[in-house]
Amino acid sequence: MASNPYEVEHNIKESNNKPHTRRPDMSSFTSLLHQISPDASSTGSTTTHHAGPTPVDAAGLFRLLQDQMATLAASAPSTDNRDFLHLLVGELERDIDSPPKRIQGVTQEYLDQLERVPKKQLKPEDECPICAEAYLDDGYPLVVELPCKGGHRFDLECVGHWLSGKGTCPLCRQDLTEKKKAEIPADDDEDNEDPDGLYG
Repeated sequence: MASNPYEVEHNIKESNNKPHTRRPDMSSFTSLLHQISPDASSTGSTTTHHAGPTPVDAAGLFRLLQDQMATLAASAPSTDNRDFLHLLVGELERDIDSPPKRIQGVTQEYLDQLERVPKKQLKPEDECPICAEAYLDDGYPLVVELPCKGGHRFDLECVGHWLSGKGTCPLCRQDLTEKKKAEIPADDDEDNEDPDGLYG
């Protein structure tokens, strides 16, 4: 069995880790997202121009995400995983039928700043709710804990696309874009510490 590029680059001997076969392939989703909102990762904007993505663009984006969730559901290893994925597929169907005027997802910067879960905090039975694979089956797991009330954990590779399109926790549906809005007044308060501009 050949080593992967990471193992070769870091002089790591071959591992006996099982390959992650259930990770969604979201390359088409990512490409379309950047076409309809090319500056989303750098400025937080989610539109190509002032009018935003067309309903066809938005519906197409959610269809790509839905197709991957449906593919995972078709080979789900458990009833719970299949039922969860079917819920996500149903929610995406509503977005396809009535596309939003703007993509509500989070930016790449937001994804980059999500809290990473150290490998030593993961238990052998812990698995991603989306791909249903054990985190520790990956020699280098990239698990994130969402800033939702449930502190739900996912493989970043699995949840990142959902967050980019929907901006909610897939499990509890808490709007994670609200956290960013809540932080804005804190910055304004700092500006108001010197209301007369004496220290400008």
